[in-house]
Amino acid sequence: MVSAPYEVEFRPEAVSDLDRLASDVRERILGRVRWLAAHFDEIAPERLRGTQWRGVLKLRLGDYRILYAADRRLMGDVVAFVN
Repeated sequence: MVSAPYEVEFRPEAVSDLDRLASDVRERILGRVRWLAAHFDEIAPERLRGTQWRGVLKLRLGDYRILYAADRRLMGDVVAFVN
């Protein structure tokens, strides 16, 4: 069962990162972020290590990592950072 999608908000830095990518790569990443928003409750999020990354999760897409934070207290926002 697919849960209701989470709301996705991109940080300005993520938008800049996405703008610098080739359009096909950008579309693959955006598609994966949409998938994450629709399936977040069904996955086991992978946390980054290190105190400076506390609360940041990652999702691998080929050579790219989608870094994000999720806050279920805020109606389930998923904030994406692209690296």
